[in-house]
Amino acid sequence: MTAQPDKAPDELESRRSFIGAGLGAAGVVVAGGVLSACSNDSSAQPDASTAPDSIPFEETATGSPAIEWDMATSWPTSLVTLFGAAELFADQLAKITGGRFKIAAKPAGELVGGTEILPAVSQGEPIIGHTNSYYYTDLSPVQQFGTSVPFGLTQRQQAAWLYEGGGLDLLNDFYAEEHNIITFPCGSTGCQMGGWFTKEINTVDDLNGLRMRIPGVIAGTVLSNFGGEQVEVAAGKILESIRDGEIDAAEFVGPTDDFILGLDQLGTTLYYYYPGWWEPGTMQEIQINLDEWNKLPTQYQDAIQNAAGYANLRTLARYDVLNGADFKKIQEFAEIREFSPELMEAFKVETEKVLDEEAKADATFAEILGQWREYRDKVSAWHGTAELSYLEQQTQ
Repeated sequence: MTAQPDKAPDELESRRSFIGAGLGAAGVVVAGGVLSACSNDSSAQPDASTAPDSIPFEETATGSPAIEWDMATSWPTSLVTLFGAAELFADQLAKITGGRFKIAAKPAGELVGGTEILPAVSQGEPIIGHTNSYYYTDLSPVQQFGTSVPFGLTQRQQAAWLYEGGGLDLLNDFYAEEHNIITFPCGSTGCQMGGWFTKEINTVDDLNGLRMRIPGVIAGTVLSNFGGEQVEVAAGKILESIRDGEIDAAEFVGPTDDFILGLDQLGTTLYYYYPGWWEPGTMQEIQINLDEWNKLPTQYQDAIQNAAGYANLRTLARYDVLNGADFKKIQEFAEIREFSPELMEAFKVETEKVLDEEAKADATFAEILGQWREYRDKVSAWHGTAELSYLEQQTQ
């Protein structure tokens, strides 16, 4: 099922059917005339005086093969926006290619486990997957960059770094060498919330002994350095784990996806903290086996990139529409709290220390971190001027 971008669902029950091991998480504007770039045969182009606004795919890709792939994802179908990103990509790819390149998105566990996609795609079984790169930081800390880095880039900044700032080239050089895959951004959540807490968190001392579901090696290390404990809990088990006292806090994504977990039914006071400093601009990605990618005609490679960019933009738009409506509902039963300036400063300082430690231990991580930090500092200075000033006025 695909979420509708033009309205926020009023009924929550259909989104509470989430069960199993769902995972927490997360462009290019695609014009209708993109297909004109799909043909490498200049003779296929009509006379300019009679050329239509767009050329049917059959005319630009005569003889193109019919291809069908199954795509593993990290999401259950009940996560209608995250799984919906995979569906948007597949649907757009079929449209661009006139139905000759079809991809079927499969929910987590149907082909491989939700956190087993990268190694599986590396071996070509399946050929393609839709996931978050930071699920695989156990293989390399470099995997953090594709999804989101704590105190890093907003969604807009992340997209700019990947598409125009050289980030995607750096990551794909790494992916090709280490994993035999190629990746493209394909889904965006925007800045996430800081999570649900059963008690107030005001100072660094309040983190001591805190058991929290929090993703990524960087954020987990920061929490543990302050005396907390990073706990692995499947998304579908968050409500139960809080209820049973197994964890004190948990983050997932934001209002819309958090409602799927039924946290409004907990029947106790919950503190909903913001911002999610470890996920300021979470991005999903498609991962494709490099051997199979290299076999594709150029027009199919172009079509994949454009379909992924389309899904990336549309997914963020859906989240902004749905989260705005669902945030109002959450205000009715939860206390919305901002992390204190003391905590945010401590988190930021410790994050930079952890990043430096990772860089000392991993040369590739250090290389990408250096380029990433240079970009981050420049774009932050720019966005912190006009953009921030406007947003502050907008919310008054």
